[in-house]
Amino acid sequence: MELTYETLLDEALDAGLDVKEKKLQSVDGLQVGTRIAIRKDIEMSNKKMCVLAEEIGHYMTSAGNILDQSDLNNAKQERRARVWAFNRVIPVERIIEAASKGYTQVYEMAEYLDVDEEFLREGLTYHRILDISL
Repeated sequence: MELTYETLLDEALDAGLDVKEKKLQSVDGLQVGTRIAIRKDIEMSNKKMCVLAEEIGHYMTSAGNILDQSDLNNAKQERRARVWAFNRVIPVERIIEAASKGYTQVYEMAEYLDVDEEFLREGLTYHRILDISL
Protein backbone atom coordinates (compact mmCIF):
# COMPACT_ATOMS: atom_id res chain seq x y z
CA MET A 1 0.00 0.00 0.00
CA GLU A 2 1.30 3.42 -0.96
CA LEU A 3 1.95 5.77 1.93
CA THR A 4 -0.05 9.00 1.72
CA TYR A 5 -0.80 11.95 3.95
CA GLU A 6 -4.20 10.41 4.66
CA THR A 7 -2.76 7.02 5.68
CA LEU A 8 -0.32 8.78 8.01
CA LEU A 9 -3.24 10.75 9.48
CA ASP A 10 -4.97 7.41 10.17
CA GLU A 11 -1.80 6.05 11.79
CA ALA A 12 -1.54 9.16 13.95
CA LEU A 13 -5.17 8.76 15.04
CA ASP A 14 -4.56 5.07 15.83
CA ALA A 15 -1.58 6.15 17.99
CA GLY A 16 -3.83 8.54 19.92
CA LEU A 17 -2.54 11.71 18.27
CA ASP A 18 -4.69 14.71 17.39
CA VAL A 19 -3.53 16.29 14.11
CA LYS A 20 -4.80 19.70 13.04
CA GLU A 21 -3.85 21.94 10.15
CA LYS A 22 -3.21 25.44 11.45
CA LYS A 23 -1.71 28.77 10.48
CA LEU A 24 1.89 28.38 11.60
CA GLN A 25 4.38 31.16 11.01
CA SER A 26 7.93 29.91 11.34
CA VAL A 27 7.67 26.09 11.16
CA ASP A 28 5.95 23.54 8.95
CA GLY A 29 4.95 21.33 11.85
CA LEU A 30 4.89 21.23 15.62
CA GLN A 31 4.28 18.42 18.10
CA VAL A 32 3.32 19.01 21.72
CA GLY A 33 2.27 16.00 23.75
CA THR A 34 -0.35 14.14 21.73
CA ARG A 35 -1.13 17.15 19.53
CA ILE A 36 0.41 17.82 16.14
CA ALA A 37 -0.04 20.99 14.12
CA ILE A 38 0.76 21.04 10.41
CA ARG A 39 1.11 24.35 8.56
CA LYS A 40 -2.18 24.76 6.74
CA ASP A 41 -0.81 26.46 3.63
CA ILE A 42 1.63 23.72 2.57
CA GLU A 43 0.37 23.17 -0.94
CA MET A 44 1.99 19.88 -1.90
CA SER A 45 0.48 16.83 -0.20
CA ASN A 46 3.79 14.95 -0.51
CA LYS A 47 5.59 17.68 1.46
CA LYS A 48 2.74 17.71 3.99
CA MET A 49 3.15 13.94 4.39
CA CYS A 50 6.89 14.29 5.05
CA VAL A 51 6.24 16.99 7.67
CA LEU A 52 3.58 14.85 9.35
CA ALA A 53 5.93 11.85 9.40
CA GLU A 54 8.61 13.92 11.12
CA GLU A 55 6.13 15.22 13.71
CA ILE A 56 4.95 11.67 14.43
CA GLY A 57 8.65 10.83 14.72
CA HIS A 58 8.98 13.53 17.37
CA TYR A 59 6.13 11.95 19.31
CA MET A 60 7.75 8.52 19.02
CA THR A 61 11.35 9.55 19.80
CA SER A 62 11.58 12.94 21.54
CA ALA A 63 10.82 14.43 24.93
CA GLY A 64 10.25 18.02 25.99
CA ASN A 65 10.73 21.29 24.18
CA ILE A 66 13.51 20.89 21.61
CA LEU A 67 13.00 24.12 19.68
CA ASP A 68 16.44 25.47 20.67
CA GLN A 69 18.57 23.60 18.15
CA SER A 70 21.79 25.14 19.47
CA ASP A 71 21.42 22.69 22.38
CA LEU A 72 23.20 19.45 21.38
CA ASN A 73 20.63 17.20 23.08
CA ASN A 74 17.80 18.97 21.25
CA ALA A 75 19.63 18.64 17.93
CA LYS A 76 20.08 14.91 18.56
CA GLN A 77 16.36 14.52 19.28
CA GLU A 78 15.54 16.44 16.10
CA ARG A 79 17.77 14.07 14.15
CA ARG A 80 16.13 10.98 15.73
CA ALA A 81 12.69 12.22 14.67
CA ARG A 82 13.94 12.91 11.14
CA VAL A 83 15.49 9.44 10.92
CA TRP A 84 12.21 7.91 12.13
CA ALA A 85 10.44 9.75 9.30
CA PHE A 86 13.02 8.62 6.70
CA ASN A 87 12.62 5.00 7.76
CA ARG A 88 8.82 5.27 7.67
CA VAL A 89 8.41 7.19 4.43
CA ILE A 90 11.42 6.18 2.33
CA PRO A 91 12.84 2.91 3.64
CA VAL A 92 15.77 1.50 1.69
CA GLU A 93 13.51 -1.10 0.06
CA ARG A 94 11.38 1.61 -1.58
CA ILE A 95 14.50 3.44 -2.76
CA ILE A 96 15.87 0.22 -4.31
CA GLU A 97 12.50 -0.41 -5.94
CA ALA A 98 12.51 3.08 -7.49
CA ALA A 99 16.11 2.75 -8.69
CA SER A 100 15.46 -0.71 -10.17
CA LYS A 101 12.61 0.79 -12.20
CA GLY A 102 15.01 3.37 -13.65
CA TYR A 103 14.26 6.34 -11.38
CA THR A 104 17.83 7.29 -10.58
CA GLN A 105 17.71 11.08 -10.66
CA VAL A 106 16.60 12.59 -7.34
CA TYR A 107 13.72 14.54 -8.88
CA GLU A 108 12.48 11.42 -10.74
CA MET A 109 12.75 9.25 -7.65
CA ALA A 110 10.96 11.86 -5.52
CA GLU A 111 8.14 11.96 -8.04
CA TYR A 112 7.94 8.14 -8.21
CA LEU A 113 7.96 7.81 -4.41
CA ASP A 114 5.61 10.82 -4.09
CA VAL A 115 7.79 12.59 -1.53
CA ASP A 116 9.28 16.03 -1.19
CA GLU A 117 12.57 16.27 -3.12
CA GLU A 118 14.48 17.92 -0.25
CA PHE A 119 13.25 15.23 2.17
CA LEU A 120 14.37 12.54 -0.29
CA ARG A 121 17.83 14.12 -0.68
CA GLU A 122 18.28 14.16 3.10
CA GLY A 123 16.99 10.59 3.35
CA LEU A 124 19.33 9.36 0.62
CA THR A 125 22.22 11.03 2.42
CA TYR A 126 21.14 9.46 5.72
CA HIS A 127 20.91 6.01 4.09
CA ARG A 128 24.39 6.69 2.60
CA ILE A 129 23.06 6.26 -0.90
CA LEU A 130 23.76 9.83 -1.93
CA ASP A 131 26.92 11.57 -0.79
CA ILE A 132 26.22 15.31 -0.89
CA SER A 133 26.59 18.08 1.60
CA LEU A 134 23.33 19.78 2.42
